[in-house]
Amino acid sequence: MVSQTVELLKNEIPLEQESVVLTEATVNGLVLVDIINGFCTVGSGNLAPREANRQISGMINESERLVRLFCEKKLPIMAFLDSHHPNKSEDPYPPHCIVGTDESNLVPALRWLENESNVTIRRKDCFDGYLGSIEEDGSNVFVDWVKKNKINTLVVLGVCTDICVLDFVCSTMSAKNRGFLEPLESVVVYSRGCATFDIPLEVAHDTKGTLAHPQEFMHHVGLYMAKERGARVANQLLFGVAEKI
Repeated sequence: MVSQTVELLKNEIPLEQESVVLTEATVNGLVLVDIINGFCTVGSGNLAPREANRQISGMINESERLVRLFCEKKLPIMAFLDSHHPNKSEDPYPPHCIVGTDESNLVPALRWLENESNVTIRRKDCFDGYLGSIEEDGSNVFVDWVKKNKINTLVVLGVCTDICVLDFVCSTMSAKNRGFLEPLESVVVYSRGCATFDIPLEVAHDTKGTLAHPQEFMHHVGLYMAKERGARVANQLLFGVAEKI
């Protein structure tokens, strides 16, 4: 039934993805959204997968491959890590990714990024990394990072496609359109590097306060809405004209 519904959805709101070339003539930046244990590593908290998940595993593999290319080229990377204080809830979700716990740390496959000179780590306490980058003095760490590195094209990937990734993309597109992120010209969501979680309807019915969240359905919706906001959605990335990622 779910697969039939997903196919119906894709027919009603088809998503045309593209192959994007990241040219050497411009500065390309990479944003990783919440690729952390609390959302990606089996058994690592209230919002972590309960068992191995193909979409999440594929996202981690694609992310690792892409960040290694960016690091080899010394291109700027920003990694958002969901990190909450225990006395501040994030409705409608249960406590998760508490500051100081391993839930709020990068997954093992990406932990090495913390020591790379081209990587900026930003811990955030809300869905949206753009808002989570605002400091007490009103400055914005993400905005400053874009401007300092003179980023023209921004590639975004991570979890969850329809929540934190989408919220960040929407805010970034609005800020770009207002002229707050010059010289940023393009935001690219890399679909193979994104994932979301899966809560079947029958599980939601049996769990008080839980909303159904069919994975493939919501992943498609998240990508579609990102494109609807003006982002490009790519299922293939290339450096220059020959180097396929």
